Amino acid sequence: MADIGKTFVVEKFCPVCEKTFRVVKTRSRIMVLKRDDDACVHYENFNPYYYTVWICEHCGFAADEATFTTKIPDRYLKILRNVLLTRNIKIPFVEERQFSDASTAFRLALKYLEILNGKASKRAKYAHQLAWIYREAGDTEQETEFLTKAVEFYEEALAKEHFPIDALTDNAVVYLIAAIYRRLGDEKKAKLYLSKIIGDQNVRTLEPRIYDKARDLWGDMRGGRKY
Repeated sequence: MADIGKTFVVEKFCPVCEKTFRVVKTRSRIMVLKRDDDACVHYENFNPYYYTVWICEHCGFAADEATFTTKIPDRYLKILRNVLLTRNIKIPFVEERQFSDASTAFRLALKYLEILNGKASKRAKYAHQLAWIYREAGDTEQETEFLTKAVEFYEEALAKEHFPIDALTDNAVVYLIAAIYRRLGDEKKAKLYLSKIIGDQNVRTLEPRIYDKARDLWGDMRGGRKY
């Protein structure tokens, strides 16, 4: 789902097999059509989420840019090399990814995180974005499956990890959990998490954007408005 002018190819180094592989990156100027309440952004005639996960064409390692460009601890590299380099896995490079290429990339990334017992916050991010890809494709069954995984990982991350992580604060995670539960049809849990934000004056003062989004979502639910 690439488009002329929206993507470009660069070469990067794979820390697992130590070879150079090709990556498709997206440009920043892409027309936004709308944003869903759980942070999914819809773009005009293009889906940059298709390119979030990089795949090394030589060994098959899949992860996001931050993972590839940050030093991976030796103990994790040993595990990955035992899994990947002994099986002669090769993933053909695809410059213009289709839906199947994108979903496979995310599933591989989730699989490797599972093998490494990776952080719940990263697993939540991958599962959530994969759900968005299925949403765009109209596959509600798979979207529901990965939204369910995402919310479970977000809750685990909230309990075990220290935020902020990247640009994500703990209150932002609480909001995302509420938005996902609403989409899953569990309004009781959605309201429970929203009340944690709305009832906290510190959030209103320090993170007014999150507070306002929580109030808006609460109002949508009370008004019976669809997402």
